[in-house]
Amino acid sequence: MPTAFDPYALGDVRLPNRIVMAPMTRSRADRPGATPANLAAEYYAQRAGAGLIVTEGTQPSPVGQGYPDTPGLHSAEQVAAWRAVTDAVHRAGGVIYAQLLHTGRIGHPSLLPDDLHPVAPSAVAAAGQVFTDDGLQDLVTPKALTESGIHQTVDDYATAARNALAAGFDGVELHGGNGYLIHQFLAPNTNRRTDDWGGSPEARTRFVVELARAVAGVTGPGKVGLRIAPGSSANGIEENDPEDTYLMLLARLRPLDLSYLHVMEAPGQRDLTHRLRKEWPGTLILNPDTGSEPTGPDALGLIEDGTADLIAFGALFLANPDLPTRLAAGGPFNTPDRATFYGGDHRGYTDYPTIDGRA
Repeated sequence: MPTAFDPYALGDVRLPNRIVMAPMTRSRADRPGATPANLAAEYYAQRAGAGLIVTEGTQPSPVGQGYPDTPGLHSAEQVAAWRAVTDAVHRAGGVIYAQLLHTGRIGHPSLLPDDLHPVAPSAVAAAGQVFTDDGLQDLVTPKALTESGIHQTVDDYATAARNALAAGFDGVELHGGNGYLIHQFLAPNTNRRTDDWGGSPEARTRFVVELARAVAGVTGPGKVGLRIAPGSSANGIEENDPEDTYLMLLARLRPLDLSYLHVMEAPGQRDLTHRLRKEWPGTLILNPDTGSEPTGPDALGLIEDGTADLIAFGALFLANPDLPTRLAAGGPFNTPDRATFYGGDHRGYTDYPTIDGRA
């Protein structure tokens, strides 16, 4: 019976354990240029004891940015800045994937350069507001992507994946959850297209399948993971009956032999998680539903009972740079400071102490 502390072969890399640092937006990128800040190398290297680190969401193109001070992977300057991060992680013995995130309709024109405007599968606005330099502003109605716009977006992802390899990443993860662009294509309330990119479950999965194929063509399939959140209502998504869509998606992705499937479990969807596990022959990472609490030590049992191969920890990893050591010891655990999650300096970023008291 495997445990969380056993090594694991993921593609062509060997993970020292089965504990994953989940992707977490920190909004600390430098301006101008949307480059990871100098402290990012220290932040990620501190957490290199993870079996796998998945970075904060990183936009594959300027129009993919949905929040202030998030980093990109679409310029030479960004590649060079990320190289400092990956070098630091590798020196510390870690494995790190870049998460590629296009936010789609979640964003605001004031966050984008050159008169760009948020895009989505369909011109359907999300309710709510987003942080900007001018405070909270209402989310806008996005521009529906044209056929050529869809193909350009796929090309942007492929270029970003190529940049990720040049920056020294061990692979990339495509963010297909949380109501962002990929999720917007999958969900019927945000994808109202009547062409080959929308309508049936098969058509709504086309974008992510072609995206995964294009990125795998650049990196090799063993370096591409996909994160999904079936049944999630994040950012206005409505997936009342997600099973047909996601089983179709897995059936179409299986031939690609991707590095892993990363499931962010929505409330009440454990039965679907088990079904996806049964239908997915490769590695499954689970970020389990724990209600309102951060994923904690109890989640490790999901590896032992076969529900998942690896378990992703979010806020607990943010606050505990040596989380695998603490999990093995049964704690204690630092408490995450939510006031410092987004933006700011080293406080709540690189100053959380390890179990032996070192910061």
